[in-house]
Amino acid sequence: MGNQTTSFTRFFEAAHEGFYIGTLDGSGSTTAAANARLKLVLGYPPETPEWLVLPFDPERFVDADARLAFLGRLQKSGAVADHLLRLRRLDNSVAWVEVTAAAECTDEGHLRVEAVVRDVGERRRLDNQSRDIQTELLQAEKMAALGHTISGVAHELNNPLATILSWAERLSAQPGDERAKRGLAVILGEAERAARIVRNLLTFARKRQSTRGLVDVNQVVRETLALRAYEQRVSNITLIEALASGLPPVFADGHQIKQVFLNLVINAEQAMLSSHGRGTLVIRSWHDHEKDSVLIEINDDGPGVPGEVQTRIFDPFFTTKEVGKGTGLGLSVAYALVKEHAGRIWLRSEGDGTSFYVELPVTVKAEPAPGPTPSATVSLDSFKGTRVLVVEDEPALAMAVAEALVDAGFVVDRAGDGEEGLSRLAEQSYDLIVCDLKMPRIDGVQFYRAMAAATPGLTRRVIFVTGDVAGTDAERFLDETGCRWLSKPFRLGDLLRAARDTLS
Repeated sequence: MGNQTTSFTRFFEAAHEGFYIGTLDGSGSTTAAANARLKLVLGYPPETPEWLVLPFDPERFVDADARLAFLGRLQKSGAVADHLLRLRRLDNSVAWVEVTAAAECTDEGHLRVEAVVRDVGERRRLDNQSRDIQTELLQAEKMAALGHTISGVAHELNNPLATILSWAERLSAQPGDERAKRGLAVILGEAERAARIVRNLLTFARKRQSTRGLVDVNQVVRETLALRAYEQRVSNITLIEALASGLPPVFADGHQIKQVFLNLVINAEQAMLSSHGRGTLVIRSWHDHEKDSVLIEINDDGPGVPGEVQTRIFDPFFTTKEVGKGTGLGLSVAYALVKEHAGRIWLRSEGDGTSFYVELPVTVKAEPAPGPTPSATVSLDSFKGTRVLVVEDEPALAMAVAEALVDAGFVVDRAGDGEEGLSRLAEQSYDLIVCDLKMPRIDGVQFYRAMAAATPGLTRRVIFVTGDVAGTDAERFLDETGCRWLSKPFRLGDLLRAARDTLS
């Protein structure tokens, strides 16, 4: 009998599961036996007397209702199996455990419990990590589908926008009364605004290689705010801009910096709306002359960020939002992009309201920017009578482009798609080709390959127009050919300058 007792004691102490024997009631518990593993799981020092190890006392439960439910099941069924609980360790950190226990009522009305306590924190962490990875894969698939969808939508929108811009620009150059001129100016401005919105949507729907250059940070901020203008208006969010004039440009990828600002603005909006359904967003910029850097502050009057959250706010997958309301990636992406630009991002929040700060170094001194070249200065006198083929499947846009070229002195033929364009080339020689990239039957790429095989001398006399380039096969094709191209919608002055430069 003594050997059996010794063997049981060794097993009890060496087991990889926590063992507990004791009594429970509504107000507390007592412990008759607790092994070393149970002490380890709950953060007790190994030398702690067993009677002081009280895993099921009320203060050990993160959720008081969970203790009541646990006791209720033991009283009703006399046992539980793999019952999941969140218990507080001695240092108040949280331990996820599964409890398998048997219980019986004593004469004093207590529950005598024999329990096995299993630490499942690591398993839950791995499960959550796996779930996060799966969520991100699904999100990546959705974003890829969104990219393809928006690409098609952009092409469909950019064609009529290009037509509107072209005709409005042509009409504005004609004699007319001041009222008509003002109306045409409004049409031009609003069409360009719509075009910017489409370009911004494409920026966030498609992957693109990082392309850095001198960037006007204030302009990037304004473009970002334009994306959120409608949502802010309908959500009762008041915007206050305090952007300093004369900021030096920074050497950055404007699209990536726009993504940083967009993530911060959306985060601020959600904080304010979840707190009180409205809010005031303040965006400031200034130049730190000592550090030679540009700083941007995005301030909201939301509930603020608690101190314990601030240290984790930029961690991937960390979010304080409800399940399904956020991926926990927005701020971590912003952090990574700012770091890639050798910048800094941080926050300040004391009580109500939060300010996020982005600091970007001014690594390149700005040269005085040359003034814009007005369309009227485009001289094409030496190219009058030059034959041009316009290959465009949108009749209204093709007509506007063709008539603008005719007005400039060119002799113009039109083709409705690549197949008709190749037929025209077989019948007539041309000095310049203006060709859409995306067309039915034979598209711009196929047209170019066939044209290059038949008339190689024309390969450098092509101007492509397209509604979507960044991050697509079209971008690689244009890089490969070295041809000039214009993004729809474009101004006629830009087309004429491209024609002059190509012919030169």
